[in-house]
Amino acid sequence: MSILTEAPPTPGRLRAAWAAAHTPVAGVPRWARIAAYAIQFTVLPSALWRIAAVTFHAPITHIIRDRQPWQDSGALPSWLPTELYVVLLSIGAELLAFTAVGLISAWGEVFPRWIPGLRGRRVPALAAVIPAAAGAAVLTLMSTLTAVTTSLGLDIRGRPLAADNPLNFHDWQGLLAIAAYAPLLLWGPLLAAVTVAYRHRRHRA
Repeated sequence: MSILTEAPPTPGRLRAAWAAAHTPVAGVPRWARIAAYAIQFTVLPSALWRIAAVTFHAPITHIIRDRQPWQDSGALPSWLPTELYVVLLSIGAELLAFTAVGLISAWGEVFPRWIPGLRGRRVPALAAVIPAAAGAAVLTLMSTLTAVTTSLGLDIRGRPLAADNPLNFHDWQGLLAIAAYAPLLLWGPLLAAVTVAYRHRRHRA
């Protein structure tokens, strides 16, 4: 009697899945493809900075290890370590940024097979445009507000920045943190541009 075993995913399959997720549909302008792909890289520097500073405690910030703001406020459950929370937060941000690729790819046009009741059906244009446009507006507003207040030495509530705030212009650690978070200023505008291109293309179709 022969025993049948299922072969694990091969690198070729993974590459094919990656290519399928990123392959643009017909009619997507080149600038929209570049903008959609670039969104993922606007999030990456801050994600890497958070993981390095908080999860691995790299000496790149003045954050006090035992006094994280989210710990003081009770924002995190006691069972969730800060180090793990930061990793999950960073992965979540990257996945959220990746949804912009759906505005140029086939999986943004047709519901995927794993969604019961909707698989194979065409995605209504407004179902993608409204969340994307709202997200672009919120991201642009929040990142711009944060950039302006930080440059003035204030937090988002208008209060003076704490002495141990990682975003500052006083030393190389603060400048490194600002450099890591600065690309987030492009997330909202890039998403808005890709959303406009998606709406225009779906309207023509």
